[in-house]
Amino acid sequence: MAPTILIVGATGNTGRSVTETLPNLLNTSNTLSDHRIIALTRSLNSPVAQQLAKLPGVEVLEQNWVEITADWLREHEVVRAFIASHNEPHHFTEESTFHLAALKAGVKYVVRISTTAANVRPDCAAYYPRTHWAIEALLSSPEFNSLQWTSLQPNIFSQMYLSTAAELIKQYRKTGKQDTLRLMASEDAPVGIIDPDEIGVFAAHLLSQDDPTVHSKAKYVLNGPEDITGKQIVGMVEQHIGTPVKDVSYKDMSFIDSFVEGGTQKSKNVILSIKHAPETAWDGKCTASTTSKEVLEIAAPKRTPADVFKTLLEE
Repeated sequence: MAPTILIVGATGNTGRSVTETLPNLLNTSNTLSDHRIIALTRSLNSPVAQQLAKLPGVEVLEQNWVEITADWLREHEVVRAFIASHNEPHHFTEESTFHLAALKAGVKYVVRISTTAANVRPDCAAYYPRTHWAIEALLSSPEFNSLQWTSLQPNIFSQMYLSTAAELIKQYRKTGKQDTLRLMASEDAPVGIIDPDEIGVFAAHLLSQDDPTVHSKAKYVLNGPEDITGKQIVGMVEQHIGTPVKDVSYKDMSFIDSFVEGGTQKSKNVILSIKHAPETAWDGKCTASTTSKEVLEIAAPKRTPADVFKTLLEE
């Protein structure tokens, strides 16, 4: 068995592009070319898992990451890892357990996915950024000094930000009718939304560094190459449908209400706090200009909102 780089969440938003990008980077590495890649999935039968299994040097395993122990990591000779956790209320318990196992197993370096940088603070009104803050605080403690890590703090994903606009266009093309265009965006605040594939590409570059020491304990901010406002999203919709949008609801987080009303076993108070997550974006704190210089130097994101929007319309 060879030293292993583990990818947790390999079939997810960011993990897929980590898995697709990493093999080529390892092939050109001075010190990591003999490392193998283990990509975790919840189902080997999923189309994405089957596609990843065809990549050279990648072994896809069906394994629930929350059950990973230090012994499991030692058995598979894991020396580096990528983790993109869920953001449910029990997030801290499960991700911190993973990092503790990594520490005990002697894993050398972990790259993790956090959330919007402006929200990662102990007083954020939305619950899940506080969890990311707590995980970063845990990793920053003296007890974890032997585990090198980097936390990636990406802006909101482009697909999520633009999906309702794309759906309105598809509906209009089928029926000639418009529903209310509900946008998470505010009308005028510029936001540097990012394609999650490009987050994964940057993570892969970090994991393939011969010596990641310079990136240890770093928190990198990732945005797309261009800002977009709600008004500009409306403009893109009108360009595609050839007529004015009749009704726009900006700063619309009603989908959270719908989720809660649909029934959930989780605290409604906690889940409803998600509605506060975009407030920093509405305040103009999440622009492309906040991207960390290391991101721009190593693997600068290139996909614009228009690029992503085109892809959404083709799906």
